[in-house]
Amino acid sequence: MTSNTDGGTDRNAQLFERAQALIPGGVNSPVRAFRAVGGTPRFVQRAEGAYFWDANGKRHIDYIGSWGPMILGHGHPAVVEAVTQAARDGFSFGAPTEREVELAEAIVKLVPSIDMVRLVSSGTEAAMSAIRLARGATGRSKLIKFEGCYHGHADALLVKAGSGLATFGNPTSAGVPPEVVQHTLVLEYNHLEQLDAAFAAHGDDIACLMIEPIAGNMNFVRASVPFMQRCRELCSKHGALLVFDEVMTGFRVALGGAQAVYAKLIPGFEPDVTVMGKVIGGGMPLAAFGAKRAVMQQLAPLGGVYQAGTLSGNPVATACGLATLKEIARPGFYDGLAVQARALTSGLADAANAAGVPFCHDSEGGMFGFFLLSELPQNYATVMTTDGPRFNRFFHGMLDRGIYFAPALYEAGFVSAAHSTADIAATVAAAREVFASL
Repeated sequence: MTSNTDGGTDRNAQLFERAQALIPGGVNSPVRAFRAVGGTPRFVQRAEGAYFWDANGKRHIDYIGSWGPMILGHGHPAVVEAVTQAARDGFSFGAPTEREVELAEAIVKLVPSIDMVRLVSSGTEAAMSAIRLARGATGRSKLIKFEGCYHGHADALLVKAGSGLATFGNPTSAGVPPEVVQHTLVLEYNHLEQLDAAFAAHGDDIACLMIEPIAGNMNFVRASVPFMQRCRELCSKHGALLVFDEVMTGFRVALGGAQAVYAKLIPGFEPDVTVMGKVIGGGMPLAAFGAKRAVMQQLAPLGGVYQAGTLSGNPVATACGLATLKEIARPGFYDGLAVQARALTSGLADAANAAGVPFCHDSEGGMFGFFLLSELPQNYATVMTTDGPRFNRFFHGMLDRGIYFAPALYEAGFVSAAHSTADIAATVAAAREVFASL
């Protein structure tokens, strides 16, 4: 028998052992396996507000929130009621429903760059479909992505940077033939010279540039304003589509997503295509991609770009998403979220500084990130220089104290409307103890 810290049976360890015999790595998404930090994953039994309880019954303050969707916290009453009613009406029909139209109307109203939207079931599906749409709309093959940005596990996107300046990428996953990624150009995030060189060499062949405006999969790294402005200028000049991957940032950093943040800094700024997920489903499997009417009309059944999905626009998922969007659209919602995120990160910074541990941080709306570095990184290569072993000790120290951050130093974190001032204070107090031990 495996024992927990209280001397009883560790059900997390038991469940993980059972899972590993049946599921590759014991998990259904790799980061959950704790391979980066070591130790045993926490199996969640239930969640409420800002907390979840693991298989041992231990409560944790949750700063993952299902990797972003739970912006209201777990089990918000209005969302639970909407989902319950929708489930009573039926789980899935394979036919249109009114809620699909209502959710599309809500998204179009809140995101000015979108005239039409197509609902799908996952961020990977949305990103994959957006690339196909961009290629179909432009008649071109090549695409630009940036090292450290994650756009799901479609074959063409599972690439790492090649050697040298602005080179085509190499597969980062077994099962992806080199010829599948031969049209994917991988550049360094926030590197203006590489960006210019790529368009100078391939501009007439580039269908789209896909970017996380605030990257959340190399922790929290935002695109600089000059870099983002240049992305827009070059795409417009060469007839490529600027695709914003807002699966993570959409309705998480601001009501209009990250593009609303950049629109305040760059006059007239808009992406051409937007990929969304997470918050728009409120925790249910739902994602979307949208653009201006002329681009979206390239999709079947109107155009020649095929995309389909049996569970797209699922009636329970759309109910969850609509209820969530209604709550977050209330005046002052994002102001309160931002205050809590800043209080958390500045409190963590004070705790680290008191212990002499290098620390930097950033946040926008309810999304945040921190690094055990003296300055905020601007690209993936710099992120990789952070102190991994020290972060792992910090992670486990916080986990032992009931604070659940992402089990990898390359992931952003999330604050919800359910996180209280007392939750933030308890987190900072725990961090003081942990940083002092590092």
